[in-house]
Amino acid sequence: MAIQQGSIWRASALAALALVMPALAGVTAGSALAADKLRVGKAIALPIDFTPLDIGIEKGFYKKHGLDVEAINFAGSAKLQQGLAANAVDIGLGSGPELAFVAKGNTDLGIAAFAGPANGLFLIVRPDAGVNSPADLKGKKIGVSTVGGLTDWMTHQASVKQGWGTDGIRVTPLGSDEAQVAALKTKDLDGMCIDVAGAYTLQEAHEAKIILRFGDIVPDFINHITYASNKIIAEHPDEVRAFLAGWFETVAWMRKNKDETVKLAAPVMHKSPEIAARAYDEVMPSLSDTGKFDPKALKVLSKSFIDMKLLDKEPDMSKLYTEKFLPGAH
Repeated sequence: MAIQQGSIWRASALAALALVMPALAGVTAGSALAADKLRVGKAIALPIDFTPLDIGIEKGFYKKHGLDVEAINFAGSAKLQQGLAANAVDIGLGSGPELAFVAKGNTDLGIAAFAGPANGLFLIVRPDAGVNSPADLKGKKIGVSTVGGLTDWMTHQASVKQGWGTDGIRVTPLGSDEAQVAALKTKDLDGMCIDVAGAYTLQEAHEAKIILRFGDIVPDFINHITYASNKIIAEHPDEVRAFLAGWFETVAWMRKNKDETVKLAAPVMHKSPEIAARAYDEVMPSLSDTGKFDPKALKVLSKSFIDMKLLDKEPDMSKLYTEKFLPGAH
């Protein structure tokens, strides 16, 4: 059964990777970007990790750099990468494992590593799922957002950590957190991967319990990466540079202003200020101040692409990202 599940998962992974090249269904690619207009996509709408986009818009940090930023939400990494390929967005806020999509030929590059270990990502289970520790997860059905994305990657790493190989846990891609929570409540899932705020909310409602924090599973890791389409890089490099300047100014402001950050982030996250404050404490230390790509973390990602059968050989990671747009780069 494990071998069969592994074959199914690998087939699904390759199918998802193949999807990044066609146009995004239901989304019309925009015309040429106006000099001051930037469309920025979030792989998942709610986590606090991505709120520097919303807060930077609200506080005027992007406008300060001459940008009119539009935020667009996606249901997972594969959809975000499809959006970049289809010119539906110019910049994407996604995950480290999405570098595999770039290696497979998607038309974008990583331009900033904006978060380190996955401190804000948890694995939760139903209280009646018979799971009391990570050792009880074997064969359990765990929901993730999309094949090849962050939650998918992390769940397989949790399986490897337990000595079961990549396929010891049954992974089910269901898109948005809302869809996964619904499946959890109907018992179609035993558990799911979710951001810290969602985990605390469900735990307080006695609808789930936290089993592990993924930041403990893979300490050397790039949790989130900012991606830019090849088109925006070629045609509007100054806007790419301006976006990153606004992003890191926003992060610096958030570090110094917890109370106002929580006030602004809570409605974006659809969470109470109390839950948003707990998420702030968990996640803010992992957000990068520089955006530089850590070589050790890149090596972890590169090796995992082989382990998970996403690629036949380790890619030249230096071709999948650039640091030339980071603040202070020359």
